[in-house]
Amino acid sequence: MDEKTVKGPIRNRFHEAFMRFLVWREQHVKERTFTMFLALLVGILGGLAALVLKIAIHYISRAATSTINVTGGNWLYILLPAVGVIITALYVRYAVRHNISHGVTRVLYAISQNKSRLKRHNMYTSMVASSITIGFGGSVGAEGPIVYTGAAIGSNVGSWFRMSPRTLMILVGCGAAAGIAGIFKAPIAGMLFTLEVLMLDLTTVSVMPLLIASITAATIAYMSTGYEFEFFFAQSEDFYMGRIPYVILLGVFCGLVSLYFTRVMNFMENFFGRFRHRWIKTLAGCVILSSLVFLFPPLYGEGYGSIVGLLGGDTSSIVNGSIFYGDRDSVWFIILFIGLIILTKAFATSATNGAGGVGGTFAPSLYVGCMSGFLFAYVVNHLGFDITLSTKNFALIGMAGVMSAVMHAPLMAIFLTAELTGGYDLFLPLLIVSTIAYGTIKVFEPYSIYTMRLAQRGELMTHHKDKAVLTLLKVGNVIETDFLPVHPDMSLKEVVDVISRSNRNLFPVLNDKGELQGVVLLDDIRNIMFRPDLYRKLYVSTFMSTPPARIELGENMDTVMKIFDDTGAWNLPVVENGRYVGFVSKSKIFNSYRRVLRHYCED
Repeated sequence: MDEKTVKGPIRNRFHEAFMRFLVWREQHVKERTFTMFLALLVGILGGLAALVLKIAIHYISRAATSTINVTGGNWLYILLPAVGVIITALYVRYAVRHNISHGVTRVLYAISQNKSRLKRHNMYTSMVASSITIGFGGSVGAEGPIVYTGAAIGSNVGSWFRMSPRTLMILVGCGAAAGIAGIFKAPIAGMLFTLEVLMLDLTTVSVMPLLIASITAATIAYMSTGYEFEFFFAQSEDFYMGRIPYVILLGVFCGLVSLYFTRVMNFMENFFGRFRHRWIKTLAGCVILSSLVFLFPPLYGEGYGSIVGLLGGDTSSIVNGSIFYGDRDSVWFIILFIGLIILTKAFATSATNGAGGVGGTFAPSLYVGCMSGFLFAYVVNHLGFDITLSTKNFALIGMAGVMSAVMHAPLMAIFLTAELTGGYDLFLPLLIVSTIAYGTIKVFEPYSIYTMRLAQRGELMTHHKDKAVLTLLKVGNVIETDFLPVHPDMSLKEVVDVISRSNRNLFPVLNDKGELQGVVLLDDIRNIMFRPDLYRKLYVSTFMSTPPARIELGENMDTVMKIFDDTGAWNLPVVENGRYVGFVSKSKIFNSYRRVLRHYCED
């Protein structure tokens, strides 16, 4: 008996037992109760995934940089990032065969457009790709990939247990929260991430599963790697209330830095999008990335070593491994060096992703924030003012400021920074900087770096209930096709015959190619349809009218409703490249809207 013959019956018996369990669960366990159990399971799997990813990045990076010379330039910084990006690009191209970059944006798209369903391979492919990219020096973060991985775990676990779409959305949020909580040891920040970035609503239904998943993942992280904070920070200098004016200025500075970071990321993404040949794009990205990492070694990988150094007060370590090592004691060189790092980090991050690497902008925003806060305090201290700011404190506060503005998530940034470093004594300045930085960037950018592309396409689901429900609705689901068509050369007699067979008072006029030429309204011909003397004299082409607007198939529902409001119409035709598809009516949209709203807002 061969192996396949044995495995077949075993697989069938397992499937039958699993289906019996699902039936038993539906009969004896309420969905809300079972969701708690699944949140625990997702939290365990998400926490383990975060642990595996951190270990993989650590070992690859340590093996790749074991021969790095701290006291001078290293040509390996030119080779290693390019090697990592090329290996990742080959893996994605020939093994994964799907685009797995921009993980957080893809999770947002799945929630709003794909009923919270993610592919099974997303549970591991982003981890493999990002560990190679970051381990070899790609200037990105692991948080975007782990969010994608955790969300995929939640989506697939929910699908396996046949959960409803609404519960599936919550489990996707649980997976994302578990990923953040596990990789940062930050359970509160993990939950807040799903509320502010993924924009899930905090309700009595969602709050407990999110908390369970976050706490479970963070517990696994603490049990595996100890109870130390991710970034060690010892507050050796007290924060005085007299420093608040400088904290306010730092908030504005962080907001402007975040605006620069966001704009550069978008510019570079459009730049790489113009390359038609895949490998030329990879070559261009590798050249930019390797050149920047060679000149500024702190751009290598996630850059967490530099953050630890600045939070520990070790300023000169920022130039370790660079060709500028000899200038580490020069005040103005340090200012110039860190300023250039802030300016080039966005280019290095976008070059990594543009070339084919896989990573997120989560860690880069933390990194730029730390550098910005440190630079702000360092410059003030050397301008001759009668005041001394703690560079350590301001470096920590800057982390929250830039992250808050880049991600449009002030609460998450505040708690993540505090949980990462243990800097709870700086909670007031964290609140001030995060709020002001967020307010500053909102003046220029209404959407975060993750959501702006989806918002432009009308595919973003937000906390605004009306817009969220309209995002969930699709034009294709509300099209009515029971309208009998007529042709331009049909006589009035033939139209009357069609009317007698129809229960509608509207008739699309189509040519031989099925293209919409106009419409015939029953009210417009009511005064002539009972005059037999005109039956052979009038034709559709003479009394048809032009619809006030046409809706393209695939148009987002928010735009459709604006068209209805602008035209005052009750029915509008739907076309696809000019070909008639059907009609959409306000009444059908309103009925669907009420149904989705009840389901979406049910508590």
